[in-house]
Amino acid sequence: MGIGASIFLIALGAIFAFAVQADLGWLNVGVVGWVLMFAGVVSLLTTLYFWNRGRRTVVATPVRENRVVADRVVPVQGEPVVQEYREVRRPSRTV
Repeated sequence: MGIGASIFLIALGAIFAFAVQADLGWLNVGVVGWVLMFAGVVSLLTTLYFWNRGRRTVVATPVRENRVVADRVVPVQGEPVVQEYREVRRPSRTV
């Protein structure tokens, strides 16, 4: 439902439960207000749960200097041999 709609339900329920003094006979406005507040709180908690479930905590581990070297390949006759060398370094810390 979303955070905005949940807060709207909570506010509308609070208005019905605490501010409206209407007697409709067959409908108790106070109970309707409490039900709307409960639905808003449940919706808000569900929305926050699904928002936080998608976020994962990443633990930073020290990065070791790695070397990635291409595998040796048998060259085709007449083709020049190309070697690849790549060095991965940890970026310097800036504070």
